[in-house]
Amino acid sequence: MADHDTQKAEQGLTYAGSGVDIDAGDALVDRIKPLAASTRRPGAAADLGGFGGAFDLKAAGYDDPILISGTDGVGTKLKLAIATGKLDTVGIDLVAMCVNDILAQGAEPLFFLDYLATSKLDPARGEAIVSGIAAGCRESGCALIGGETAEMPGMYDGEDFDLAGFVVGAAERGRLLPDHNAMTAGDVLIGLPSSGVHSNGYSLVRKVVERSGLDWTDPAPFADGVTLGEALLAPTQLYVKSCLPLIKAGLLKGLAHITGGGLIENPPRMTPEHLNPVMDFDSFDLPPVFKWLEETGAIARTEMHRTFNCGIGMLLCVDAADADTVLSKLAELGETGMIVGTLQAG
Repeated sequence: MADHDTQKAEQGLTYAGSGVDIDAGDALVDRIKPLAASTRRPGAAADLGGFGGAFDLKAAGYDDPILISGTDGVGTKLKLAIATGKLDTVGIDLVAMCVNDILAQGAEPLFFLDYLATSKLDPARGEAIVSGIAAGCRESGCALIGGETAEMPGMYDGEDFDLAGFVVGAAERGRLLPDHNAMTAGDVLIGLPSSGVHSNGYSLVRKVVERSGLDWTDPAPFADGVTLGEALLAPTQLYVKSCLPLIKAGLLKGLAHITGGGLIENPPRMTPEHLNPVMDFDSFDLPPVFKWLEETGAIARTEMHRTFNCGIGMLLCVDAADADTVLSKLAELGETGMIVGTLQAG
């Protein structure tokens, strides 16, 4: 009987044998618990291990809140992270893509959840990815209260993985953006600088790099002291610290997060139909990374404007009378704002 049981054990299938390592999953949870704990904020304990995460809006200081939610990913920028082995910044991208979107609705980000899917779970790689998510949450004052890690051999190959993020924020009733009733012709558009390509257009970026003949480990032609891969992995800028105080002060009429669609398709998303956001593209310089992409890829300037942020990551709509005040407050908050356009009737 014992010999028969031994034979069954040798021949029997196991979950680990099919490619899913439960022990590795448990090890990753242990590694990321302190990362989640580092994102604690009023309203959330940021403890992991339950089946859901709780948030106390009253403890966060809200009286009559409207909840705003958002979800996004990092796109094919992940291919670059995988190719270079630098995994500790794409989590910041993930948070920024979600958080900046709900910020554009006037919401304060409150809590965040992530989803990591991979072919083979490596606790060290998983920890590096989640460390970036935690860093983005801390920077935006957002609690990481949970998530999901899925090990799916056969769905993903080799070191491939995918990331998705989910954020919930809140705004007091009546303070949501954009405020179409307040917008008028002559309102000023203030641009906030991007930190690079952010997380859109990387399918085109990878084509340009392929055409250039450069490797990810070669020196970046447009930046000193870093490799091409490191320069193009610069994480998406978070705008919570610079914009949320202006939102709460009632100084903003609208915000546009410049993501896919670039400076052509995103600005009109914050304006009413009878007003057009008119950009003055001569009012700011194209940063070196975008000049290199444009020249190396022979990309038309109009294609640049509708694909990339071209140096402007967030667009603010303010009353012309408040423009100087907003620019001064941005400077106090460590942000550089610049007037890049106006609203015009039509």
